[in-house]
Amino acid sequence: MTIDPVNFTRALIRCPSITPKDAGALDALEKALSELGFKCTRLPFSEEGTPDVDNLYARFGTSSPHFCFAGHTDVVPIGEKTQWTEDPFEATIKDGVLYGRGTSDMKGGIAAFVSAVSVFIAENKEFNGSISFLITGDEEGPAINGTIKMLQWMAENKEIPDCCIVGEPTNPNEIGDMAKIGRRGSLNSKITTHGTQGHVAYPHLADNPIPRLVEILHKLINALREILGVSSINIELDQGNDFFEPSNLEIVSVDVGNVASNIIPAQATANFNFFRTSTLCFCLLVSVD
Repeated sequence: MTIDPVNFTRALIRCPSITPKDAGALDALEKALSELGFKCTRLPFSEEGTPDVDNLYARFGTSSPHFCFAGHTDVVPIGEKTQWTEDPFEATIKDGVLYGRGTSDMKGGIAAFVSAVSVFIAENKEFNGSISFLITGDEEGPAINGTIKMLQWMAENKEIPDCCIVGEPTNPNEIGDMAKIGRRGSLNSKITTHGTQGHVAYPHLADNPIPRLVEILHKLINALREILGVSSINIELDQGNDFFEPSNLEIVSVDVGNVASNIIPAQATANFNFFRTSTLCFCLLVSVD
């Protein structure tokens, strides 16, 4: 039995597994691996303050060498659906291109894993080693109830592989044009300003938190520009090096949760991210009065 990688990619895409929802993606993967002879173990994890996440560990064989494929079936949100040329969860093939959320990151990679393994098992009946899959549903989210806890479970159950390959889509143009030599770091931060809700016709009875939040973000950006000696609207935290692009600061959302056009909100929140790409990145502590 062998598995077609394109058809299996389409099957996974049709599961709208936006973190932390699984939406059947792990079920489809477990079914395919079980039919290939893998022993599958579902590993749901929970932690207070975070969403529950389901994960899958599957192993074929019991001996060394033990080769592990690692990846994730969850995907990021689709944004505004009307902006897609094709339905993000229909897995449409058009002019030889497969469209769908998760095609490259990384349901296509998982399907390639499964297809390659199915061919290998069919052609190597005397294989005495082990092949495993470490698949999380929490890569695109908080990443608390996923890979970290799976690795702890694997250590406790003596399931440590000899080597592992991760199928993240790191090649921007063609296979093999980039090799990752380090792991980037990321710091997510949130600023919340509080006020008093009220009607726009009576602003003296309310306290609008939005201007306060905008002022804080303005001071943060200007402080970083002054420290770094730059004027660009894009904040680069270092100069990069021969192997990495510059690290960066990105404001990713400004939200008030307001569904009315005539109400001053009670609070406003901004989320921003320090993304460490380069080994030259330094830490900044900015005080905003």
